[in-house]
Amino acid sequence: MSASSIGPAPLPAPPGRAVLVWAVALSAYIASIFHRTSLGVTGVEAAQRFDISAATLATLTVAQLAVYAVMQVPVGMLLDRYGSRRLLITGGVLMVAGQLAFALVTDVRLAVAARVLIGLGDAMSFISVLRLIAFWFPGRRNPLLVQLTGTLGQLGAVLAAVPLVTLLHHTGWTTAFLTAAGGGAAVLLVTVAAVRDTPHRPAVPTPAPGGGRLAAAWAHPGTRLGLWTHFVTQFSGTVFALLWGFPFLVQGQGLSPTAAASLLTVLTLGMLLTAPLVAHLCARHPQHRSVLVFTIVGVTATVWTVLLAWPGRAPGWLLVTLVLVLALSGPGSMIGLDYARTFNPVSRLGSAAGIVNVGGFVASITLVLTVGVVLDLVTPAGQAAPDLTAYRWAFSTQYVLWALGVVQVVRWRNAARRDQGGHRPTATRAEAVPTRSPTGRFASGSDRGRRRPTGDVAAQRRRRFASVRTRRRA
Repeated sequence: MSASSIGPAPLPAPPGRAVLVWAVALSAYIASIFHRTSLGVTGVEAAQRFDISAATLATLTVAQLAVYAVMQVPVGMLLDRYGSRRLLITGGVLMVAGQLAFALVTDVRLAVAARVLIGLGDAMSFISVLRLIAFWFPGRRNPLLVQLTGTLGQLGAVLAAVPLVTLLHHTGWTTAFLTAAGGGAAVLLVTVAAVRDTPHRPAVPTPAPGGGRLAAAWAHPGTRLGLWTHFVTQFSGTVFALLWGFPFLVQGQGLSPTAAASLLTVLTLGMLLTAPLVAHLCARHPQHRSVLVFTIVGVTATVWTVLLAWPGRAPGWLLVTLVLVLALSGPGSMIGLDYARTFNPVSRLGSAAGIVNVGGFVASITLVLTVGVVLDLVTPAGQAAPDLTAYRWAFSTQYVLWALGVVQVVRWRNAARRDQGGHRPTATRAEAVPTRSPTGRFASGSDRGRRRPTGDVAAQRRRRFASVRTRRRA
């Protein structure tokens, strides 16, 4: 695909301005993670406030995540049409409204509606930032910036795990969540002032109908490989951080709320440490990204197996090991979005990223709901809270999702390789990775050397050029 087929080539962006736009957009994503995870660290208080069971508590998170997942594809199409700025602003307004409602309501049905608003706004945040990265930075920097965005965004979980919990315990439910809404409103104002879609154009071009871009993105096996990569790597860490990790540590493992919140903070800090490493490996060894995916899944399943089989409550070192391994889930899921970037032109990046982003959240919704149902079924009647045995049965359901995800990653990895005409996929396609060169080429600097044709195509070109040289010499 030529550059002309996907629209004009972006021009170089001033480095300082590009960093400013990314930093402000990143702050909007941090705020969305804060709003998303604010229920997970307050799950025990939420169950008491709304007088609900574990399964009903799970529906609050499921409603939020379900809306997030369902909206990914429509949001991706809207993103390709209207650009990142409008979606970040709209998402920020929705999340602030949701937190305001969540601070004031006492009826569980209204609480579900509030979390739906948060899910709607959250759905517009991350892939909007990815779109900004694609337009403001050279393609060779994309893997690192995407990983940094996904990882630094988890600072929102840190803000939810410690300051929000502390505020909740000292000031009460309403004040804590009104403060959260106020912080979101402040970030929204900065986003309105600083974020622009592209360096030199007022709006993102729309070279093809939204449905056409979506169909083209879905048809490519590389996009489906990204979806299942996102599916299999993300759910374990997401569910642990978003809802069930805190109750598991407090009710199942007997930790204090402060110690449990601290472990969730360690999980986030672990993401900060592992994300640059995963980004480096993806950029340096792009042909082996699926190997990295299998490694992350294998290590995560192994540590969970040791923890679930441990007699009695687990020692502290094992719990720390678990959260450090779960820290790989976030960077691992970014590999799926890296597949979306490298297998699709920038004109349909929003649609492709939306498709991929559905995977992990569908898996997370499934696990969140399954854990809640299993806890209610296994917990003895009359017992106030689930015990360690109930949590063991509940978290054992993860193995079904891992098995399904691994099988699908293998399937679509092979399909993507066949689509490229070889047994080893090239990391980036010439039309896939945007750069900021005026020539309109679409590949990072390290990828240009891989554009040389191979196989039959190369042989035909060599014969044709040889005949031309022979005629010239004649």
